[in-house]
Amino acid sequence: MQATTMETVLQLRNVTKKIGGRTIVDNLSFDVPAGEVFGFLGPNGAGKTTTIRMIVGLISMTKGEVIVKGVSVRKQFAQAMTHIGAIVENPEMYKFLSGYQNLVHFARRHSGIAKERIDEVVKLVGLQNRIHEKVKRYSLGMRQRLGVAQAILHRPSVLILDEPTNGLDPAGIRELRDYLRKLTRDEGIAVIVSSHLLSEMELMCDRVAIIQGGKLIDVRSLQDTTDSPQARIMIDVGNTALAYQVLTDSISDLKISILGKQLEIESDKALIPDIARLLVKADVDIYGIHSSHKSLEDQFLEMTGGEMVV
Repeated sequence: MQATTMETVLQLRNVTKKIGGRTIVDNLSFDVPAGEVFGFLGPNGAGKTTTIRMIVGLISMTKGEVIVKGVSVRKQFAQAMTHIGAIVENPEMYKFLSGYQNLVHFARRHSGIAKERIDEVVKLVGLQNRIHEKVKRYSLGMRQRLGVAQAILHRPSVLILDEPTNGLDPAGIRELRDYLRKLTRDEGIAVIVSSHLLSEMELMCDRVAIIQGGKLIDVRSLQDTTDSPQARIMIDVGNTALAYQVLTDSISDLKISILGKQLEIESDKALIPDIARLLVKADVDIYGIHSSHKSLEDQFLEMTGGEMVV
């Protein structure tokens, strides 16, 4: 993946948060390179939002370090924040002003943002045709895009979005996904996304970090997941009981279940020809074989013991 060879722009080193003797985030460490969409997943109370709030300086760390473009958030907060754009809650904007007026107002908080840059981000998020309308007329998806435009005006190296798909319809979610991809490609920004929609994270992200109980469980590449030889194999057969018996007698440690008229097998895709030959030899009628990689949701539930994301 292209991002893995690029400069690391965000580093978390042993980031910890304790409140009232309770550890909310426990020695969290990971790196995010430029040009990558990095997903942040965890079940209820895992510490996702707390971690994001520490990265952007909304709450203090008990210990550890967050480094953005080589600058410490703890020691050089103001300088570190010049490298970060974020939407932690809903995008803040004045609904009685136009989208363009909101961007001009926000640009005044930073030095050196020219009109050309405002026009550039408007085009980047696809709001050229509506930017001079009042925000109160915008759909939720358009407001989300305006929020992204606002967050990247000052050319940050890291864009952090906490639950950016909340309230969006499927078309709005797809639009957002496309714009985030465009941002990483055209601006070289590292995008960190926290979301409870696992299927969307699978489509949106290059890698995901999974935390539980404030601890890092795993960081994995979704490309590696897709290319993994491990698969779920579904086989339509005429006699499921016989097929089950043949396969369990012939292949040791095969994880297999009967689902109606189908067998569900978790195995290496390379075993599919052997499985088919065994069933044909045993005169089991086969009506179809389909394999798919384990979804992010499947893997997440395995790693967290069934706890769902919120």
